[in-house]
Amino acid sequence: MAMVDGLVAHDEVSTISRLELNDQNIFCKNGYFHETGLIENIAQTAALRAGYTAQMNNSQPLVGYIGAIKKMKIYHLPEDTDVLETKITVLTEVANATIVKGEVYSNFKMMAEGELSIFKQDL
Repeated sequence: MAMVDGLVAHDEVSTISRLELNDQNIFCKNGYFHETGLIENIAQTAALRAGYTAQMNNSQPLVGYIGAIKKMKIYHLPEDTDVLETKITVLTEVANATIVKGEVYSNFKMMAEGELSIFKQDL
């Protein structure tokens, strides 16, 4: 399941993705995109960053998984017709662990924010 449509911006510490919602999305119910979808969108934006960075370095991205979700705040649920822009900022990278802060916006209004600890699996 893809929860990002494309890469909007990328630099040394942050990445912004875009997702156009529709009522067929698995996380859309009763006209809204729900909490689990917002968290998954942040996680997939982090994965997009890892894949893009690996591609720019001519390497393979490692498989990652969420180890912890912290300080997650859901302010509003986007409507199932909204377009999301999600920004992740790398707070810390140590060995195979990365902590990112995610912010999800719709129509320039913050929908959610929180931190994810992501652990990369050695292959």
